[in-house]
Amino acid sequence: MSADSAPQRSNRTTRATERTRRVRRSAALAAGLAATALLVSACGSGGTSGGGGNTNFVTGTDGIATAAKGERTPAPDLSGKTIAGKTLDVADYKGKVVVLNVWGSWCNPCRAEAKYFAKVSKEYAGKGVQFVGINTRDTSTGAALAFEKDWGITYPSLYDPTGKLLLRFKKGTLNPQAIPSTLILDRNGKIAARSLSALSEERLLKMLKPVVDEK
Repeated sequence: MSADSAPQRSNRTTRATERTRRVRRSAALAAGLAATALLVSACGSGGTSGGGGNTNFVTGTDGIATAAKGERTPAPDLSGKTIAGKTLDVADYKGKVVVLNVWGSWCNPCRAEAKYFAKVSKEYAGKGVQFVGINTRDTSTGAALAFEKDWGITYPSLYDPTGKLLLRFKKGTLNPQAIPSTLILDRNGKIAARSLSALSEERLLKMLKPVVDEK
């Protein structure tokens, strides 16, 4: 019996180790899927937003969600390297209205709205408005830089290939849940409005103007 017990114990140990490894792999996969779920592309049809429960925002029939001035939540830390390799912190723009656009060079609706963002960003440059992009799911900055050149985009974009910055937004707030998404931050760095689909110039201005006009 003693001659057989050592191999048996070894086999049991091996099986237990394999089970542990499988559990760990499953946990890691689940975590990866949870992160990816936030970045599900809205390309093609746009996203939908909600405002039920205890949230402090209301979504209009045009898909634009807004929060009243006294019921807004601060944007999370949005800082890092831009696609041009420079350091940027969105918090440095407090005192300005910030238009935050989540985009990818691979995304057809992002290309459709790019010309409007380029145009409006230039028109509002002297009106206390700063545009900032968050480029995501581009595996290198080359394609993103080419995208900006093609569409005449001159404002900076943070480089967020794995969506780490987007995961900093809390659930139940006006968070960017699709690509493209656009947020308007008020002069105090709080989220005033959100769209989860590509914007025309008219809809972009509809989001932006009320926040610019706030006193």
